[in-house]
Amino acid sequence: MNKKLTYAFIGAGSMAEAMVSGMLNSELFEKEQLIVTNRSNKERLDYFKEQYGVVVTHDQGEAIKNAGVIILAMKPKDVTTALEGIKPFVSEKQMLISVIAGVSTKSMEELLGLNIAIIRAMPNTSATIGYSATAISKGTYADDLHETIAETLFLTIGTVSKVNEEDLHAVTGLSGSGPAYVYYLVEAMEKAAVDLGLAKDVSKELILQTIIGAAEMLKSSPKHPSTLRKEIMSAGGTTEAGLKVLEQYKYQEAMIQCIERAAARSAEMGIEIENKMNETIAKSASA
Repeated sequence: MNKKLTYAFIGAGSMAEAMVSGMLNSELFEKEQLIVTNRSNKERLDYFKEQYGVVVTHDQGEAIKNAGVIILAMKPKDVTTALEGIKPFVSEKQMLISVIAGVSTKSMEELLGLNIAIIRAMPNTSATIGYSATAISKGTYADDLHETIAETLFLTIGTVSKVNEEDLHAVTGLSGSGPAYVYYLVEAMEKAAVDLGLAKDVSKELILQTIIGAAEMLKSSPKHPSTLRKEIMSAGGTTEAGLKVLEQYKYQEAMIQCIERAAARSAEMGIEIENKMNETIAKSASA
């Protein structure tokens, strides 16, 4: 199935690169199937050509013309301009995959003026090394085949979960932004290690293996995280002493609020972008 499709990436940033790299490494896709385009950054396109051997062009019409799948991988602030730019070249015979946070399939359908199949996806930056946690959802005109095409693609860069579109704001706050929360934790652990006099190379290895080991335990064990946590603790011991400090600083409450605020911001961004799209649609209608 995939060998019959051409995939056009609109945007040549880090997420597009992670997806291209994963697709090619999976050996399910051929270089000739992948086209990468952006508005003006020639150096970036030259990099894609040299590094991955894919087709590159600044001509969006040329990129889209023969593509079965169009992947929207630009920044959210650029999506309205980008959709306006590709609108003359897109048809309902094609499908869109959007990795843009906050932008609904309905708003994209309305701006394009097409009953086109759209799959929204929320990967995260771990896609770069093939460990993304990606959630996907179907738009109104997407069917199971479109979903399978998207799932096959995103499985090349990590795991895939299927969700309802209204849940993607929560996904964005949880796993989309999630790697940053872990990196923030590691920053704190590294600072504590320095304060305690541990060498940087030693502390880095200990921290990373601790996180990897804990993740593997969560993955392989049927036990709830709270159970695993309590199994490490002993009355009057070191773990209990450390966790009491986290409780004192309301660590769990802070993390919950962090995720909820990120999810809320995703929804806010969606409204901001949709308002801009509606303005563009209104101007086009009155022209």
